[in-house]
Amino acid sequence: MLALGVLVQLSHALTGTGPAAPIEDDLYMATEMGAALVCLWRAVAVRAERLAWSLMAAYLLLWGVADGLWVWVLDEDTAPIPNVSDAFFLGSYVAAYAGQVVLLRARLRPFRPSQWLDGLVVGLGLSAASAVAFAPILELTDGAPLTVGTTLAYPALDLLLLTTVAVAFAMTGWRPGATWTLLGASLVLTALADGLWSLMESADSYEAGTLVDVMWPASMLCAAIAAWTPARRRRADDDGLVGAILPAGFGLASLAVLVVAAVGDVTPVASGLAALALLAAFARAGLTYRENLALLRHSRAEALTDGLSGLGNRRRLMDDLDDALAHREPTVLGFFDLDGFKAYNDSFGHGAGDVLLRRLGRELDAAVAGHGRAYRLGGDEFCVLLRGDDEALVAGASRALTAEGDGFAIGASCGAVVLPRDAGSATVALQLADERMYAAKASRRGSTRRQARDLLLQVLVEREPDLREHLGGVAALALAAGRRLGLDNEQLDEVVRGAELHDVGKVAVPDGILGKPGPLDDEEWAIMRQHTIVGERILAAAPALRPVAALVRASHERWDGGGYPDGLAGEAIPLGARIITACDAYDAMRADRPYARPVTVEAALAELRRCAGTQFDPRVVEAVVAAVREVERVAA
Repeated sequence: MLALGVLVQLSHALTGTGPAAPIEDDLYMATEMGAALVCLWRAVAVRAERLAWSLMAAYLLLWGVADGLWVWVLDEDTAPIPNVSDAFFLGSYVAAYAGQVVLLRARLRPFRPSQWLDGLVVGLGLSAASAVAFAPILELTDGAPLTVGTTLAYPALDLLLLTTVAVAFAMTGWRPGATWTLLGASLVLTALADGLWSLMESADSYEAGTLVDVMWPASMLCAAIAAWTPARRRRADDDGLVGAILPAGFGLASLAVLVVAAVGDVTPVASGLAALALLAAFARAGLTYRENLALLRHSRAEALTDGLSGLGNRRRLMDDLDDALAHREPTVLGFFDLDGFKAYNDSFGHGAGDVLLRRLGRELDAAVAGHGRAYRLGGDEFCVLLRGDDEALVAGASRALTAEGDGFAIGASCGAVVLPRDAGSATVALQLADERMYAAKASRRGSTRRQARDLLLQVLVEREPDLREHLGGVAALALAAGRRLGLDNEQLDEVVRGAELHDVGKVAVPDGILGKPGPLDDEEWAIMRQHTIVGERILAAAPALRPVAALVRASHERWDGGGYPDGLAGEAIPLGARIITACDAYDAMRADRPYARPVTVEAALAELRRCAGTQFDPRVVEAVVAAVREVERVAA
């Protein structure tokens, strides 16, 4: 209905048909008050943003009351300036400003100072350029201060409307969306119609029923549609190219107004607005400089900080080591690697592992507070840098990297270096600490894992003496292949132990099946295929060998999923198990068995390659082939 009323008034403006004076007739008033009621209806019916749309309804209602006073009460020729309608007109502006602010707060998160400063620059620059036209408007007044103030208040408040719209658009990153586009169009139409009307009045050229008169009801229609556009809360987006061009362009326009004011006749209002626009531009430049400094500091901090634990990272450690060496201050570098963390990850998942690393990082940081700084180098490796030359300080840090619970126990192996006594550069210091840490890890690990391994190997060899050579060959080849595949020391140790003990479950297989010269029947194969599960149970009984147990269970799985006992395929098979499978097959082909004669190196490698992609992981096969070639080259 409101749109129909606006179309009727537009038709009259374009064709001259319809009401004689739409600015004064009932149709115009109905359009105006109808738009106010639509906004009020939105405020009452929908709780979200109720205050914002109540203020916008108040803006339209005050405007409508003021127009009603002019239409039905006051005489345009005899009414004084100011009069009672001015109070309602000017009050409507206040409600419009407040409504925009409340709506911005409701729909945009967060408020970014840089964006509203951009909006101020654009709005004030636009207002300054528009205020150049104030001079002819001033000629309409009789020079009395109250009359001049009232007359200029309207264009000044209209210019402020433009400024608030520019700020709102800037706050959306110059992508306002449907609601703000409609609301902005409403307020811009109002300001534009007021300005054109004032200029026409000053030139005595205004005629009722023209397009200028249609702009006011069109403005009200846009506000009514905006009220019922679906509310979408959005973030203040990045400004993009438009956000850079618009403030710069209107800042230059403001500068141009000041230049013209210096050499020509420009109203004080235009000069003042231009000056304010330039001040806003300077403030924006200062804010940009401060934001860039903050961003630079944040980037530097991120570059030196481990993202998971919040501790210093490897780069921070190297910088601090260089500083300590440059000042020749006695400093202890402690290098830690967690023991049991891989098993914890395998048992509880990587998410739980990350939580544990964060907790241990916090405890390590607290343990060295006041004495130095803690770092995380990645994975489960931590470091500390402590003032002084007492290596005993590292023991307290080591205790912070311990955790124990149901089914797991985490400790830390440590290597310590005293600077500058033990090393003259950061790289050498870190390498030496790493070597000492792994020496300590190997020593401690040997007291548990090696003893269990030696015991089980002896059981196997006592039953089947020929296995010693086979298991040793598989282990040596698995070690060489694992190195080529980039396994770390902990993973290599597990692969070697798995290769040595992958047949431990055969202690439960009858001798008649193990030594049978011919093919096994179905029942015998069923018994044989249980040996990986038995081997896993045996190894899992020793806590130090639990990671190895999983490799033994999967040592007869196939890349294509046709293996046993679980039918795993592809990457689902642990990499260590894939290495053991290929190395075991190669060594078996090269061995003299009761049921088969040994084949040549070339034949064995050709068979591995033939079965790559079905029985074996192709990447592992290439690593095994390369390792065998390296052994042949060295032997030659």
